[in-house]
Amino acid sequence: MRPGRGRAGCRVATLMAQPAPPIRKLLVANRGEIAIRVFRAATELGIATVAVHTRADIGSLHRSKADESYEIGAPEHPLRPYLDIETIVNAALACGADAVHPGYGFLSESAALARACQEASLIFVGPTPDVLELAASKVAARGAAEAAGVPVLAQSPALSNADDAVRRGAEIGFPLFVKAVSGGGGRGMRRVEHAEELPGAVEAARREAESAFGEDAVFLEEALSGIRHIEVQILGDRTGESIHLFERDCSVQRRFQKVIESAPARDLDEAVRQSLLGDAVAFARSIGYTNAGTVEFLLDRSGRYVFIEMNPRIQVEHTITEEITGVDIVAAQLRLAGGATLEGLGLRQERISVDGYAIQTRVTAEDPRNDFRPDTGRVRVYRTPGGAGVRVDDAVYVGAEITPYFDSLLAKVTCRGPDFDTARRRAVRAIAELRVRGLVTNRPFIRAVLNDADFCAGAVSTDFVDTHPHLTTQARSADRATRLLTYLADVSLNRPQGPVPAVADPATKLPPVPSGPPPAGTRQRLARLGPDGFARWMREADEVLVTDTTLRDAHQSILATRVRTIDLVAGARRHAHGMPQLLSLECWGGATFDVALRFLHEDPWERLERISAEAPNVCLQMLLRGRNTVGYAPYPDVVCERFVAEARRGGIDVFRIFDALNDVDQMLPAIRATREVGGLVEGTLCYSGDLANPGERLYTLDYYLGLAEELVAAGSHVLAIKDMAGLLRAPAASVLVAALRERFDAPVHLHTHDTAGGQIGTYLAAIEAGVDAIDGAIPSLAGMTSQPSLGAIVALTDGGPRGGDQPAGAVLGAGAPPQRTVRGRPAVAHQRRLPPRDPRRAALQPALPGLGAGPRRALRGGRRAVRGL
Repeated sequence: MRPGRGRAGCRVATLMAQPAPPIRKLLVANRGEIAIRVFRAATELGIATVAVHTRADIGSLHRSKADESYEIGAPEHPLRPYLDIETIVNAALACGADAVHPGYGFLSESAALARACQEASLIFVGPTPDVLELAASKVAARGAAEAAGVPVLAQSPALSNADDAVRRGAEIGFPLFVKAVSGGGGRGMRRVEHAEELPGAVEAARREAESAFGEDAVFLEEALSGIRHIEVQILGDRTGESIHLFERDCSVQRRFQKVIESAPARDLDEAVRQSLLGDAVAFARSIGYTNAGTVEFLLDRSGRYVFIEMNPRIQVEHTITEEITGVDIVAAQLRLAGGATLEGLGLRQERISVDGYAIQTRVTAEDPRNDFRPDTGRVRVYRTPGGAGVRVDDAVYVGAEITPYFDSLLAKVTCRGPDFDTARRRAVRAIAELRVRGLVTNRPFIRAVLNDADFCAGAVSTDFVDTHPHLTTQARSADRATRLLTYLADVSLNRPQGPVPAVADPATKLPPVPSGPPPAGTRQRLARLGPDGFARWMREADEVLVTDTTLRDAHQSILATRVRTIDLVAGARRHAHGMPQLLSLECWGGATFDVALRFLHEDPWERLERISAEAPNVCLQMLLRGRNTVGYAPYPDVVCERFVAEARRGGIDVFRIFDALNDVDQMLPAIRATREVGGLVEGTLCYSGDLANPGERLYTLDYYLGLAEELVAAGSHVLAIKDMAGLLRAPAASVLVAALRERFDAPVHLHTHDTAGGQIGTYLAAIEAGVDAIDGAIPSLAGMTSQPSLGAIVALTDGGPRGGDQPAGAVLGAGAPPQRTVRGRPAVAHQRRLPPRDPRRAALQPALPGLGAGPRRALRGGRRAVRGL
């Protein structure tokens, strides 16, 4: 039963020593680890390999493992091209392939693909279309098994209605299964314990089957309790000969999906084993099976077994059969598809034997503690196990992006040993060595199963996971960084070493927030005047009005996407008290809505309401992407309308509506919706090109004036210039702002990014040309990809004809004692008027906390403190 590895090595050598098959170039119509597995076998046989992938799979590892790689399908469809028979066949013909291997999943059981390959003179690495059609129908497969003398479960024909199901259910008895006629993988399957549950289960299974397989036909089947799932690996050739490669135990399942498999099956009576293996081969011969496939059985405690289905493809768990028999199943597939016979490959039944045991564990990006919910993200760390008896089949690497479009399988870890316990202990060690960071995985669950006493004793059945719920509650492993963060959190919160030493509180560097409600501001003005009156006020105001973008757009929304609501609310409170003269506070919309949900796991609507409550005196402003709302794809108009209405209810007053391509039709639904709810519409001109260049032919002054005319006609109260790349230079700003104000009565609001560092000059030119409002950010978050500094705006307009009353002064610290302020450099330079090396600057430097008041003493104390550390 278990000869030495030497004989298995001879079998592999015999298989590889056969003459090369007629397949010269192979396309694998699959992805991930199974595609790589096929490429490896093909390469060893001297077959050129071709990979296909979709745009979403452009980073998949299987692309680089093939000799050639081609993108298929439209970029917007990540999954559909893998299921498109015409696309697959055309790709194979276009690249000169003469064979197609379907792997598992996707089109691996498609009779239509096999037939299309035949019609295109391509070799399909799998059984014939007729056999695939038979295997696809559980009813037909069962009939074939019964005709071959293989024991089967009591079963009904395909059901036509619920009444028929009730009658058939009474004949079969309970418990029973409702199963889809087509498909597998547990979809369209329901277990029914009592008769009254049957009609509802039938309807639910039909809906699921229709959704998954395009056919809603179901049937009833006898359900056994306390059963094991045993499958037999089959190889068949075109002469009608079939052999088995012994059996696998796949009983450890979750929702009919296999989790851990082992081979051969433990504690199986030898007479039962031989009978089961013989029936599997008899069934394969009776249907003329060719290539690799699996005959699956259920086995109860009494030793009774019954046929359940035929899987006409390579299985995920084929690796454990390869490990115990020494037969390369994928290489055999390619040889058999090329016309070789089992005899020619040296694969005779009497020469196939078992050597030891093997266990396969499937490591997936799933959270067992959250009902095995799939996780997505980027793999930050990936280290695979090794050593004696360990095999890893994977398609993962550091930096790989795990998307929601495909199966969550990361790696298959197969471990072999002379006995089951050795294989199990190696599997435990291998799972412990495997490192995956950046994603939640099922590694703790696998380790718990492998160490479970019942599993070690062999007491497994298909309900093993359900009857051992504690296995899914294992704590996730923590890496060193996690443990360090946990330690820091413990020190910070629980203070096991006593109270924290007195240190400077950054809040003491800012002026205190006055008690009581903030003074009235633009929000009250908007409520009193209405949007049209408010726009007239903006146009008639003497001073230039200022919008603060710190809480949203500053430095690519760094605060809005990385800081939680509780801290943004504190910032909004300071804005309300310190800068009541602001025109508006941009604090919401754009990517911030999506990031709050997906990254910060916060409710963006709650964020808006809380900011509105803390800043009740300043108009709140958002960025709205027209029909795209806050996304990157258009939504139906009703979505835009409902979104705008909800945003207005939550506190948004000013809606800056734009389309990156300046398509006014894309902005119209949002403009109409904003006007209907009483919001202020800022119709936006996205700036590009160089308007001041005489050679400019596309983005000319006439282009922007025509766009502005459409926006005003659509109902915009304000014309906003959105310079997203910092391209608007001072000469162009002068021309554009002056022309807009001359042609239209609407106020002009300018937004730019200080990418090149010269946009404060653009603002000064725009102010001189009559711009009504500009955007800025607090000095610490200004410049570069952010907006110009509010401190610079205040300092450089102070004393000018449109300088106003310095709306940013309070937050920037103008007028407060220098030792208690956090100030922008332009404001300090202009207000203190100190030359760079003036010794009086030392008096303005705050003393370092706890190190003395004088700068020299502070420095000496600082050095001592550093040495003390």
